[in-house]
Amino acid sequence: MRPIRAACLGTATTLIALLAGAPVTAAATDNDSAHAKGGDRVITVIGHLAQQTRYPVNPNGPAAQGDRTVVRSELFDKYDKKHVGWTHGTCTTTLAEENGGVEECIVTYVLPGGQLTVQGLVFGILTNGQPTLPPPSFDNAITGGTGKFDRARGQVHADTIGPGKRRFTIDLDR
Repeated sequence: MRPIRAACLGTATTLIALLAGAPVTAAATDNDSAHAKGGDRVITVIGHLAQQTRYPVNPNGPAAQGDRTVVRSELFDKYDKKHVGWTHGTCTTTLAEENGGVEECIVTYVLPGGQLTVQGLVFGILTNGQPTLPPPSFDNAITGGTGKFDRARGQVHADTIGPGKRRFTIDLDR
């Protein structure tokens, strides 16, 4: 299959992308939320799309089940000032409806002190058969980690806040 470069931020940004991590230094800041006071750690980072490539099943046709997106993002602290890590991930279209659609995404967040793995579904990826702009918000599960994030669990919530830019709220269960 021949790669097609996408100019917009895909839902894979992760995750996607895919979807941002939990730095262990001053790179990201815990939120003082009721949830965090219950023993969880809530961290906010900003993701900037660095590279995105789509591998369509039908290169010159409509979106189809099996289309894949490979994505990489640069992560910054919640103030969008200090670089704190990266995301690397893939999303596969599992339902290609003209207005709707679903992708299943797996994304790894590379952070100071370790990595987090995140996975889940992203709904509403297509509008009139084209990628939804801005990409939809999503919640995906934290399925594990390495280093300081060994045995990590929780979830990541993502919101688009600008062209090629997402805010990731990471809720680590402790």
